Amino acid sequence: MQSDVCGEAAAGSPRSEAEGRSIPEEEYRPSQPLRFMTMALKRVIPCLDVNAGRVVKGTNFVGLRDAGDPVELAERYDAEGADELVFLDITASHEQRETIVELARRTADNVFIPFTIGGGIRSVEDAQAVLDAGADKVSVNSAALARPELLGELADQFGAQCVVIAIDAKREAAPATVSPTCEAPPDWYGGGWGVYVNGGRKRVEGRDAVSWAEEAVERGAGEVLLTSMDRDGTNDGYDLELTKAVADAVGVPVIASGGAGELSHLSEAIAQGNADAVLCASIFHYGHYRVCEAKERLAADGIPVRL
Repeated sequence: MQSDVCGEAAAGSPRSEAEGRSIPEEEYRPSQPLRFMTMALKRVIPCLDVNAGRVVKGTNFVGLRDAGDPVELAERYDAEGADELVFLDITASHEQRETIVELARRTADNVFIPFTIGGGIRSVEDAQAVLDAGADKVSVNSAALARPELLGELADQFGAQCVVIAIDAKREAAPATVSPTCEAPPDWYGGGWGVYVNGGRKRVEGRDAVSWAEEAVERGAGEVLLTSMDRDGTNDGYDLELTKAVADAVGVPVIASGGAGELSHLSEAIAQGNADAVLCASIFHYGHYRVCEAKERLAADGIPVRL
């Protein structure tokens, strides 16, 4: 079909009426360029942070401002050719609210591409409700850190392909000097990346982002959603060092998140950070770029994408 916003729109993947899941691309996109068929296609994923039923976006996880209705934005990104969507209920864990099952149901009724729901998933039952409502994957963060066994339970029940571990990471500066006669304090990461929960409000003592990603994958996560808190909302580009460190350490896809401001940043995250997908929010929400423009730029940079 033709889109009035972006050239030829992607129709998205049809859903199975029985299962509400996406049909594999090879079953409905036979026209995909042959040169890409043997290569793993990289994905462009708009992220919709949801607070009180509205999409919001801030900087470094604070200073939130309204960006619109989540389902309306989801429909727009579907029409523009997004590969997937991620909805994160950013206050669910902090306020102990229930997961956004109704949003999942509304989205499944109106868009035709896979989508992930995160925020407040604390049990197999929580995940089941969201998946039954039409989501394709669930994202877990705080609950997995509090009880890592949850990842295995989810993977056993739904398959690792449905389980995304979300990691909010912040660079930890190494102290200028460390006495050789003293042990480093327990919360010192030696200049690595600390792990945060509850919307970035609380640091998890003794956790390093790279080692936690490795453990989470070993326990059953099939994908890593990696957000740099330092870069979030800054438009300064992704943290390539962080992204590469995690991507090189795990054997599952890594989604780079936090910092996209220019289309060149997306190419850098994939080519230099070894990301399998790029998550974007404000550059799409506020009309700086359209999804199709991002994918066209990636293709021009020699990165295989679905056009």
